[in-house]
Amino acid sequence: MDRFVIALTRTCGSGATPIGKMLADDLGIDFYDRNLLKLASEDSGINESLFAQADETVKNSLLYRVSKKVYNGELIPPESDDFTSNQNLFNYQAKVLKELAERESYICIGRAADYILKDFPNVFKIFIYASFESCVKTEMNRLHLERREAEKHIINTDKYRKEYYKYHTGQEWRNPQNYDLCLNTSNISYEQSVQFIKDYLKLRNISI
Repeated sequence: MDRFVIALTRTCGSGATPIGKMLADDLGIDFYDRNLLKLASEDSGINESLFAQADETVKNSLLYRVSKKVYNGELIPPESDDFTSNQNLFNYQAKVLKELAERESYICIGRAADYILKDFPNVFKIFIYASFESCVKTEMNRLHLERREAEKHIINTDKYRKEYYKYHTGQEWRNPQNYDLCLNTSNISYEQSVQFIKDYLKLRNISI
């Protein structure tokens, strides 16, 4: 099987995580989400809890919302005061993603993997989305929320993902030109979505 990476970017409630996990199982490859934090921690020597905390603190950072620090591949050295900065934590996650792409096929969800790996061969950038109504129903069922709570959760989560992507890549999160494939899951099942992506890989001459 050719080595490849599927970088999934998604809207909240679109089903990308279960789709990604099902696809990884079908293809016999690894699926990376928050487990990437453990690998970045092992690589850097920085406590894994700091990576998790960074995910939360940047959501409430005004600086994060109004500025950007486009990823350029540089790592901040351990002797620097900024070694454990949010930016360097992102840099180490990026380093791990690149090293993984050198030796195995895998699926990664979020983490701006599509941008980080843009210069690698056989990286398929897929944006998964659904209608707002579909996402609300999904999150109501998944998290056992009332409708108003689910709507607020989706709006806040997608706002954070938009800002995270813009900060680290300088690009617009929902711009279809950033992706090879945009998949609307509003009216198709997770199983159909998996098959759709597998068919797309075959069209791109990937042996699976």
